Amino acid sequence: MQYLNRVNGNLNMKWLNIVTLLLLIVGGVNWGLVAMGGHEMDLVANLFGGDDAALAKVVYGLVGLSALWQIMPWVKSLSVGEHHAEAGHRDLHTTR
Repeated sequence: MQYLNRVNGNLNMKWLNIVTLLLLIVGGVNWGLVAMGGHEMDLVANLFGGDDAALAKVVYGLVGLSALWQIMPWVKSLSVGEHHAEAGHRDLHTTR
């Protein structure tokens, strides 16, 4: 049972990392559009009813939380290397 909990936990973490990375991509593309075309090109605001719309604020908030969440794997990759950080290894000398 403990193994299943660990597997399900790893799967949940993988999906959370995928979702947060997708949100960061959306945020990055949005900021790129704003930089190229000004405020009129804010895709999130245009899709969700303007800067002050509740749904746009939710998306902006989720992008910000995603950035905070992705700091952890980034910091880990600095200490153990990117490949081991992505694979979830704790020990740099793990063999396969």
